[in-house]
Amino acid sequence: MQRQTGLWVAIALVPVLALVAADAGAAAPPDPLGSPMWDAHARTLFGDDPVRFDPRVKVDFPMIAENQRAFPVAVDARAIPDVRRMVILVDLNPIPIAIDYRPVHAAPYVATRIKLDQRTPVRGAVQLADGQWLVSGGWVDAAGGGCSAPPVSRVRGDWADHLGEIRGEAWPMRDGVSRIRLGFRHPMDTGLVDNIATYHLESLVVKAGEQVLGDMEIWAAVAEDPAITLMVDGKAGQGFQVEARDSNGRDYRATLNMARQSPMPGGR
Repeated sequence: MQRQTGLWVAIALVPVLALVAADAGAAAPPDPLGSPMWDAHARTLFGDDPVRFDPRVKVDFPMIAENQRAFPVAVDARAIPDVRRMVILVDLNPIPIAIDYRPVHAAPYVATRIKLDQRTPVRGAVQLADGQWLVSGGWVDAAGGGCSAPPVSRVRGDWADHLGEIRGEAWPMRDGVSRIRLGFRHPMDTGLVDNIATYHLESLVVKAGEQVLGDMEIWAAVAEDPAITLMVDGKAGQGFQVEARDSNGRDYRATLNMARQSPMPGGR
């Protein structure tokens, strides 16, 4: 998977992002959430592709962030046919993109935990096979500082002892789909803490044998020790392979097997 580094280098720099947006194509539709960063982010992410707001994109999250370092978000577009790409966007974060996911042989569903730096809109954006984007989301109240606080593992000093550990299982669901939960040990450094450089997981691929089921780009806006839930094609008894890489070029691999019991409804 090729990482689109050039596209997002300027995202954390608001003035640069604004210049890029000014030169992009047609204006995005008016934002029902009234975000001051909507036009800039929309033009950078969507370019000239058609965009509309659609409540069928279900973005599930608490209204108030009790923990701005690990805020749960799920984007569910299973009611929409032909979804090819899914993005979790946090308008007012210094790193606005959390996950950019392509469900190749998978249901259009992704859940994770993200950092929040202040009160902000949190959105899910999905791209269909015809190129158009559908967007939904809402405001979240947050005390702030989630992107600029040092990871807990850095404070404890034990992050290197557990770096790259992967835990996960798969549960069979209906119609040959399996629910996968993954947990990584990684500090997910944003580069916004003094004397700590950016260091985060940047890619993830889930396979069944040689077949790619889903792949994603991951950004430092995802919470420390990332937890990710997907719904992929695969039957009971089948193992799944996980391949990941971080921004220092370190590779991680694991094999997931089916659990004996189903997960709790609505769990992440």
